[in-house]
Amino acid sequence: MPPTGPRGPAGGTTLTAPFRCAAAALDRGDDPAGSATHVAAFLLVEHHGPWGVAVLRDSRLDDDVRQHLSGVGAVRVLLARRHHRAHRGSTYAVHLCFPHTQRLLRREVADHRELLDLDVAALARGEEPAGWEADPGPLYGVCTHGRHDACCAERGRPVAAALTAVRPEQTWEVSHVGGDRFAANLLVLPQGLYYGQVTAAGAPGLAALHEAGRLDLDHLRGRSSRPMHVQHAEVALRRHLEEDREDALRVVRRDGALTEFAHGADTWAVRVERGPGGEPAQLTCGAVAPSRLPSFEVSLTRI
Repeated sequence: MPPTGPRGPAGGTTLTAPFRCAAAALDRGDDPAGSATHVAAFLLVEHHGPWGVAVLRDSRLDDDVRQHLSGVGAVRVLLARRHHRAHRGSTYAVHLCFPHTQRLLRREVADHRELLDLDVAALARGEEPAGWEADPGPLYGVCTHGRHDACCAERGRPVAAALTAVRPEQTWEVSHVGGDRFAANLLVLPQGLYYGQVTAAGAPGLAALHEAGRLDLDHLRGRSSRPMHVQHAEVALRRHLEEDREDALRVVRRDGALTEFAHGADTWAVRVERGPGGEPAQLTCGAVAPSRLPSFEVSLTRI
């Protein structure tokens, strides 16, 4: 039976569009700055089967593989697939990235059970496994995990298609990366950069900008190698300076809420404190209760 809504003026049924968290976030003007997931390592595993709601619980990887890979929370496991391309090879690509050192590694496995040999706890400590090939990147991972959140599929798949058209060997659809309301979300490795609210029209230009050593400050969520308040501080300072060169800022000191950055001959101190929060809102499509929107108070001082 189709869904029904209020009766229209002519006696017909008015259908109500389903709630979409990304559209609501855009309407509110939510700022993506400082919202990247903070992790020690990413492990991207090619897998073209169903992902379910949570990949390490619901995907069709063998039970012991899923259990082994879920052992350490500091390692973010993402399932990956090519856009609209079935897997027909004899091996699966696996990428490992340490965003703190900007190291991207790759290997091929004939069976996902080969991943049982990985020391996941060592990955969380930043230790590189032997026998992996260095990959210069960049790798573009677009979240299209519709079973986790509808916005990820509806907004992510057009972005994945647009990037695949211009960077076919570097682009992957990936499972949930966090921040559903900022869909389409784009992860760029090995830098561990998160971008949110990316569009299909803007995605090729964002890739070209990245490869020119520059950042898109309107869509930058942050660097996964840094805590969220440091991410927020970097984006705030870059916007203040109108500085989009990726290598133009360097963290020189961190002390609680205070982060100091070197920019040319100058040093800037940026303090980021959590604010009281905004009005409660539904922050994901599937949320069962509203959450208070995060807010930040930022002060910048040149020292």
